[in-house]
Amino acid sequence: MNAHPSLAEMLKPREKELLRFLTCGSVDDGKSTLIGRLLYDSKLIFEDQLAALAKDSRRHGTTGEDIDLALLVDGLEAEREQGITIDVAYRFFSTARRSFIVADTPGHEQYTRNMATGASTADLAVLMIDARKGVLVQTKRHATICSLLGIRHVVVAVNKIDLVGYDRAVFDRIVSDFATFSAGLGFSSVTPIPMSARYGDNVSSRSGNIAWYQGPSLIEHLETVDIASDRLRKPFRFPVQWVNRPNLDFRGFAGTVASGSIRPGDAVTVASSGKSSVVTRIVTQDGDLDEAVAGDAVTLTLADEIDAARGDVLSLPSERPDVVDQFAAHVIWMAEEALLPGRSYMMRIGTKFVPAAVTSIKHKIDVNTQESLAARTLQLNEIGVVNLSTGVPVALDAYRDNRETGAFILIDRTTNQTAAAGMIDFALRRATNVHRHSHTIDKAARAAMKHQKAAVVWFTGLSGSGKSTIANLVEAQLARAGHHTMLLDGDNMRHGLNRDLGFSDADRVENIRRVGEVAKLFVESGLIVLCSFISPFAAERSLVRSLVENGEFIEIFVDTPIEDCIRRDPKGLYAKAMAGQIRNFTGIDSPYEKPEQAELVLRTPGATAESLAEIVVKTLRERGFLEHRDDWGL
Repeated sequence: MNAHPSLAEMLKPREKELLRFLTCGSVDDGKSTLIGRLLYDSKLIFEDQLAALAKDSRRHGTTGEDIDLALLVDGLEAEREQGITIDVAYRFFSTARRSFIVADTPGHEQYTRNMATGASTADLAVLMIDARKGVLVQTKRHATICSLLGIRHVVVAVNKIDLVGYDRAVFDRIVSDFATFSAGLGFSSVTPIPMSARYGDNVSSRSGNIAWYQGPSLIEHLETVDIASDRLRKPFRFPVQWVNRPNLDFRGFAGTVASGSIRPGDAVTVASSGKSSVVTRIVTQDGDLDEAVAGDAVTLTLADEIDAARGDVLSLPSERPDVVDQFAAHVIWMAEEALLPGRSYMMRIGTKFVPAAVTSIKHKIDVNTQESLAARTLQLNEIGVVNLSTGVPVALDAYRDNRETGAFILIDRTTNQTAAAGMIDFALRRATNVHRHSHTIDKAARAAMKHQKAAVVWFTGLSGSGKSTIANLVEAQLARAGHHTMLLDGDNMRHGLNRDLGFSDADRVENIRRVGEVAKLFVESGLIVLCSFISPFAAERSLVRSLVENGEFIEIFVDTPIEDCIRRDPKGLYAKAMAGQIRNFTGIDSPYEKPEQAELVLRTPGATAESLAEIVVKTLRERGFLEHRDDWGL
């Protein structure tokens, strides 16, 4: 076999798009043979390799007098002696249209963690099924793991079709069985292909032995499946690897674009701090770029000296990731020692290392049936749904939205071994400490010392209506006049007391109940409490009103048309909600109940925030909450 690439050709830079895929399935379904066939047909086997393969085939082969192509991949002696794959073997090959890295993963259940390792970086899975055996338990296990690990493109390779006489009925039955099982796994594409890896039927070219099959060969499909657009469509994420500052005249943030794209002139935000700037240059060793896309290793320079360090994530201001210290996730347990909730591990997410602990195990998953089973711990290779807590807040996305910023590993602090691979489901917010105070001086006395009457001034309205802006301006005016206030804002409360609450109807009710209790405490201290919350339900606003004395609750409805809110959309939330990426979003798929008898209605169209804030202050003065003194300026 003389037609193989020269050393010079192999060392040339490769500009073709790279596809990472894995082969998986039950034991002896032909995974290694398939990869051997791909390497053989791609002419990547040298003469000395072919001679060694022929020798090994006589010693370890399972194909009689024929060359056993599986031995090209089964590199471990233990694998050759047993005829199985027990580790993940990676191989590179290329065609005229695309380059490939393929992972040959083990089929035995006890090596599930090895299979998960191979799947974690794959864009596509070739799920091998022996035509004689059909869909097996391990087929289902590997399909489930592929789904959990975010693989959205699957090839159902019905192998050894020659051993059933190229029978179409056998193929159709297997395809139907797999479709029934995988209906809920969320694959974007499932492509069934009948093939014989041993003889090359439908591997690199279509087979005349299977005239009834009109679809592509495996290579044709691998060359054309679209995987690049998936990454580019995702929001921009740039985990900072290190701060590049070789001298006083240059400061940049080095790393690899995890998803999306960025150009000079684009605004970016440090997710953890919210500080923003503008990209001035995209620097590489080969010169500046006009654009960096997912997979590009670059250094970004910014217009401002904002604070960011290794582990921080840069994003677009309108598409920021969550920054939380508690979240729910699926984990595949990979350690010999069982998972114990509460034990501290090191977690790596992106470029950040933080202490982390599993706070609770919700359930484990029977990957053969997809049932949820009660569990108090997880053993080796088991998959569970858990809640985790980190020592400091981290920037993250749900794994289904972004594999790069939604994946993490847990590392055993003692052995330094990987204990688990995790896929984030959603952020959690849990209250860690709520303090109540007893007081000996009554509310009236405290308020009199401040020359005011205590009150709850409750701003309600849709997201983006301007509630927080107006409340801030009101507080500033009151502070200049010497009044004592406290501003409670929805976002701030969810970072602390209400961090365990989501945005379901039940959680929204609990959120406002807690805020009301806190506002009551501040009223008892004689303060004017400014509260800015969407608070979509009238019943909860009435509940807060009932916590204080008559006349102490001032409801202010910030009446902004939803069209204006959508147009402003400072955080990009409406766009995500309308695209189905955010559930239970007020005004889109969750209702907002307008106040029927608000003390004050602020209609924002055509008005400035400053003028509306002045109306609020005037109302408070007219209702007797502000003691008027000439030297106060009100």
